[in-house]
Amino acid sequence: MRSRGIAFKLVLFTLSGTMAVFVSAFAYVYFSSEASMMSYVEMNGRNATHAAAYQIESVLRGVEKVPVNYAALLTSGYYKTADLTLLPERMVSANPEIFGAGIFFEPGAFGAASTYFGPYCCRGKNGRLVNVMLGSEHYDYFTMDWYQFPLELNRAVWTEPYFDTGGGNELMATFSAPFYKMLNGEKKFQGVVGADVALHGLREIVSSTRLYRSGYAFLISRNGVFVTHPDSSLVMTNSIFSIAEAEHSSLLRRVGQKMIAGGEGFVELPKGVLFRGNCWLNYAPIPSVGWSIGIVTPEDELLGDVLRFSRMVILIGLLGVFVMALIVLLIARRISKPIQDLSASTFEIARGNLDASLPDIHRGDEVGTLARSFEGMRVALKDYIENLTQTTAAKERIESELKIARRIQMSFLPKAFPPLPGNSWVDIAARLEPARQIGGDLYDYFLIDDDQLFFTVGDVSDKGIPAALFMAVTKTLLKGIAEKGMSPSEVLEKCNLELCGGNDSMMFVTLFCGILDLRSGRLRYSNAGHEHPFLVRRGGLPETLAVPDGFLLGVNEDASYQTMEIELQPGDRLIVYTDGVTEAVNRAGEMYSPANLVAEIESCGSLRADEIAERILESVKTFSSGAPQADDITLLAVSFSGPKV
Repeated sequence: MRSRGIAFKLVLFTLSGTMAVFVSAFAYVYFSSEASMMSYVEMNGRNATHAAAYQIESVLRGVEKVPVNYAALLTSGYYKTADLTLLPERMVSANPEIFGAGIFFEPGAFGAASTYFGPYCCRGKNGRLVNVMLGSEHYDYFTMDWYQFPLELNRAVWTEPYFDTGGGNELMATFSAPFYKMLNGEKKFQGVVGADVALHGLREIVSSTRLYRSGYAFLISRNGVFVTHPDSSLVMTNSIFSIAEAEHSSLLRRVGQKMIAGGEGFVELPKGVLFRGNCWLNYAPIPSVGWSIGIVTPEDELLGDVLRFSRMVILIGLLGVFVMALIVLLIARRISKPIQDLSASTFEIARGNLDASLPDIHRGDEVGTLARSFEGMRVALKDYIENLTQTTAAKERIESELKIARRIQMSFLPKAFPPLPGNSWVDIAARLEPARQIGGDLYDYFLIDDDQLFFTVGDVSDKGIPAALFMAVTKTLLKGIAEKGMSPSEVLEKCNLELCGGNDSMMFVTLFCGILDLRSGRLRYSNAGHEHPFLVRRGGLPETLAVPDGFLLGVNEDASYQTMEIELQPGDRLIVYTDGVTEAVNRAGEMYSPANLVAEIESCGSLRADEIAERILESVKTFSSGAPQADDITLLAVSFSGPKV
């Protein structure tokens, strides 16, 4: 197969695909058609369910307005006490969707002479309005849900469906609204205004909603009890959960939970659950009362057209596959020849022959574009390789020169530890880690005479080659200027004058330098804008060394510097460093900080100077945890143990 051409493969794959389509067409079309049909049924069922829910909701919303308005009227006081018994009849006669209405008062409210005072009006069997006065020991409306709910919740509310015995004597649901009286600036509950909806009216709306021949609709309350159902024996006696329990259907139980929670959906139910065969259920909420309506549609009626539709789709699919095979054959013959020619030429290019010519294919399609792209790629690749060769050679030359410059720079720095072989009065050690191949930090130490040790640590304002050159100049000047009898401040002033001359790039260097008398321990030192060193007295804790103010070297020719001095006792140590130590950062962006440096110096105890420098450097590297080094790191440790004269 791998050695076969494109034309052969296209024909083979097309015929194989055609056979696969013939084998799988029926299953594919059937299931895709079923999915399309179910999508349509779901949409149609959702629309029908929402329409029925909206119709019921409209009826209930219309009923709600009446008790709310009358409760507001009673609360405002704009009425005549003599008309209280006439208000229920007005509510019923003016609103055909209301089966019955009543006003039920608290004991003594509005001058009521007895405990119960509840004028009520409802529609009789012959359509005439019937007025009664409700309230007695046998009809204690104070304990009924439609009275207690508004009282406790302080708002209008619907009740669950119930059969009203002694009042309307009908299966109904009641919407009742509380009304109040203002006493001493506070609202006091006076009673409720209630409006009843007979469930047989809602049953007509629900029963008129169905899909297909055998489908039906039902209505459940917020507790899942059937309010309407084609099987009248289930109404108010069974719930959707009792049906789920009887049929051992956890699916129906979950659906019922979603329905009473105000959800909506479209779900398949197995045989025997809500229908004698497999069926589908659309359900939607009725928000005003918290009820839910469901429409059951039998599955066998849904899929009646699917098979006919599948046969038509299969026929169209077979015809499409045949046409596709013819088109592929024509395309294969057209594109295979120029591609073969192009393949032979690109094989030579792949072997490294960038001078190989490509076939001249004058076509405006993808094959012609591919040929022109290969030609452009060949030319560009040839030029790129030539440029890359030159660039690589130049980069290697620069890297080689940088390595040499690093070796030269590092050779400037003293490496003899201890600096005075055979002399144990002072121990000095230093470490320098450039951020790049070459850096701008510096340190130095040397003897001015037999007893005077000069040492210094500095940090140039830049990095790379310019900083390295400035560092070399600074170090050379310091070594040439420092002479016997000069103070550290004089050394800095002369060095500053030399650096300022011709410093057009405005580079500068911070510097700390000191001269230590190896016999007396007297340390004279000066500072040019550098970090304050740490002094550790024998047996003591690290403390910041007080240094005189001093401006940066190489910026201002008129800058002046001062000399301070202290006496070192045997066992005292001095740690001089650059800001690359305390400003080293880890991957989280946190700095090493002077506090960590003090803690590390404190942990060094009585270690030698080279051990102290190495330990601090390792601590900084460990803290950085592999984060790129942003600045040069330099440390110099001086440990004095010389004799006192």
